[in-house]
Amino acid sequence: MKYKKIPGTDIEISVIGLGTMTWGQQNTEQQGHDQMDYAFSKGVNFFDTAELYPIPPKRQTQGETERIIGTWFKNTGNRGKIILASKIAGPANFTTHIRDDLGYHKNAIDHAIEQSLKRLQTDYIDLYQLHWPERKTNFFGLRGYSYDDSSPWNCNFQEILEHLNSHIKKGNIRHIGVSNETPWGVLKFLEIAKKNNLPLIRTIQNPYSLLNRLFEVGNAEICHREEMGLLAYSPMAFGSLSGKYLKGQKPEDARLTLFPTYDRYSKGPCLRAIEQYVSLAEEFGLSPAQVALSFVNSRSFLTSNIIGATTMEQLKENIDSVDLDLDEDILTRIEEIHESQPNPST
Repeated sequence: MKYKKIPGTDIEISVIGLGTMTWGQQNTEQQGHDQMDYAFSKGVNFFDTAELYPIPPKRQTQGETERIIGTWFKNTGNRGKIILASKIAGPANFTTHIRDDLGYHKNAIDHAIEQSLKRLQTDYIDLYQLHWPERKTNFFGLRGYSYDDSSPWNCNFQEILEHLNSHIKKGNIRHIGVSNETPWGVLKFLEIAKKNNLPLIRTIQNPYSLLNRLFEVGNAEICHREEMGLLAYSPMAFGSLSGKYLKGQKPEDARLTLFPTYDRYSKGPCLRAIEQYVSLAEEFGLSPAQVALSFVNSRSFLTSNIIGATTMEQLKENIDSVDLDLDEDILTRIEEIHESQPNPST
């Protein structure tokens, strides 16, 4: 395994991070434990979760993923060997079952951290993230920003940082990050933190894959210049970059088979690009999944590549991508495909 420091900290995390959002719905508790056992044995020391999980979100299963991680910590005694990240859910029509206060206000942050710590059976979270912006902006499949005059400009950035800082002082959390955030939002958090001696955002967890490289447009430079790191999610584009959904295939128990509304990576332009990436991998005698993941691993702004799997076979293949270094020939061909149809997904 390879490791990188979370920028601005002394914390080293594995370049491959373990995503967990299927545990408690697509995967059982035992399967989640088996995945953690295997990943840990391969040197993965970074686990990422959220109070919202598992996905798709619903009242009956909310928080189950954190609970499964908590029982693994209790059974193995490995809490001190894992860098643990979790997230607070923001305002959305699919989070009304979590709590009445859906803003990032003091009561909501206090409640979210308290409940996550209880489910995780720990007294601290290494990295605590805002799952998506509190304000109305482009996240979760929206490519561009559309102005909405009902969305406030202030958005309580300073109050959010102050509330999170109070938990850092208590020892409940160590560092903070954002997720699904725009360059403007990142810079606003950094500006206010620097002016008021408040904690700096250390990571940003946004989608990044061969099908979606929008992160490169603005946030990548911010990462380099402001000591932040990308925690890339959906690097396999919901598994579609393996090629398993091509030609109308619907593998049993696969995410898009079970939940067809999660189709942002399986529409026309995406499918055309996937065909080319899969063909390229096969031409070089490589696994399409490992090519997709190795590309993400190679980015200079990356801190950790968050992989997710529903089977042990997928998990093993995904973790092994850390050992694959793409040569200049295949990287050049990847850029040619990207230039011909850039960012077909969002």
